[in-house]
Amino acid sequence: MFCSNCGTANADGATFCTQCGKPVIVAASPAPTSYSGTPPTATAYPPQLFYAGFWLRFVAYLIDSVILGIVCMILIVVVIFASGIAAMLRNLPENPTPDMFLRGAFVLAILALIAVITAITWIYYAWMESSPSQGTLGKMALGLIVTDMQYRPVSFARASGRFFAKFITGLIPLWIGYIMAGFTAKKQALHDIIASCLVLRKI
Repeated sequence: MFCSNCGTANADGATFCTQCGKPVIVAASPAPTSYSGTPPTATAYPPQLFYAGFWLRFVAYLIDSVILGIVCMILIVVVIFASGIAAMLRNLPENPTPDMFLRGAFVLAILALIAVITAITWIYYAWMESSPSQGTLGKMALGLIVTDMQYRPVSFARASGRFFAKFITGLIPLWIGYIMAGFTAKKQALHDIIASCLVLRKI
């Protein structure tokens, strides 16, 4: 299969050219002028995929944040009442200096809550991006998918690596690690580059 733009040979079934990055369009097979028996089935056109830019990805992130925020708020309420933190807070006016046990329980509950929220967020992103849908609910709403550099679905391990690489992206000042998705050649943020992933838009 050759790219119609630059002529580079690509593997059969490739969606994008590995040289110039342009979509590879597979033309339908023409039907023969004469045949006997059942007519051959023409090859269907594959969906066209393009690199997803910063703003599309940002809107998908907002949708996912709302969904995860609702789940986490429910979890926080459950943890607060289950751990007795609510009772401690009600008693603060009468006992402004809670004993060491209550203070220790409060700190442990907060740390456990942070760990659980992080785990839920990780599973949500990694599991959905490695699923057949290839994207979170926010990405699905906007027609976005996550692939590797050969435009293939990613594994759970690679999706997990992409998620944890976001911690590195977040360390870059002024959100530059995320804004890179707006100006890099393949619209990759820093965590996409680290995990060798792409975010594509289906047309």
